[in-house]
Amino acid sequence: MTETLWPGGPQLNTDAAFPLSTDSVLLAHFAAGLRARRILDLGCGAGVLAVLLAERHPGAEIGGIELLPEAAARCRENFAANGLDPAGVLCADLRDCRSLYAPGRFDLVVSNPPYFPLGRGYSAPEAARAAARDERNCTLDELCAAAAYLTRWGGAFALVHRPERLSELCCTLSRHGLEPKRLRLVHYRAGWAPNLLLLESRRGGKPGLNIEKPLLITDGQGGDSAEMQAVYHR
Repeated sequence: MTETLWPGGPQLNTDAAFPLSTDSVLLAHFAAGLRARRILDLGCGAGVLAVLLAERHPGAEIGGIELLPEAAARCRENFAANGLDPAGVLCADLRDCRSLYAPGRFDLVVSNPPYFPLGRGYSAPEAARAAARDERNCTLDELCAAAAYLTRWGGAFALVHRPERLSELCCTLSRHGLEPKRLRLVHYRAGWAPNLLLLESRRGGKPGLNIEKPLLITDGQGGDSAEMQAVYHR
């Protein structure tokens, strides 16, 4: 099924196995203002995040690494449909990044990774959904190690994750030389606890974390917030 997020926007081929994730849309919005000529999506899935970032960074070199062959194939289709080079999508294990790219190759690395450690909580029966949910193929530490290798000095690694893992995430990033610099919490509605976080870290950055105002999904009346309407060009 081909979807567009807004009239004239990117064309995205999605289905139940490779859905259009709000998390990826929010991460693309969060990272849109970061200057970058070379961008890589780690665990790119069907390519939603990469395609949205390409729309915000015209002329940038866009790439992705995806372990599952069927997801990588879908990502290449979405790249081609939106004028991007499908050859930029590698069907590979991001833990093997040292054999795939030179160090510091990218200005901006992004990821919408699995949120849960393997064995913690429900895991979907379908292979694609299970791999997207839990860390069976790549741990948080392995993800951060790959991002640190691939990000140039002074470049950014941005990701979306769960608030309950914020402490672990910041410690892991710092251990790999990625200093957390900008944090935004996502709330379904005002007054509720956050359900997502958006975090930008910098390779070789100095300590100091800027916490931005919360991003609200709804307006409290059941409709989209003004910011979400802007994100989706409504």
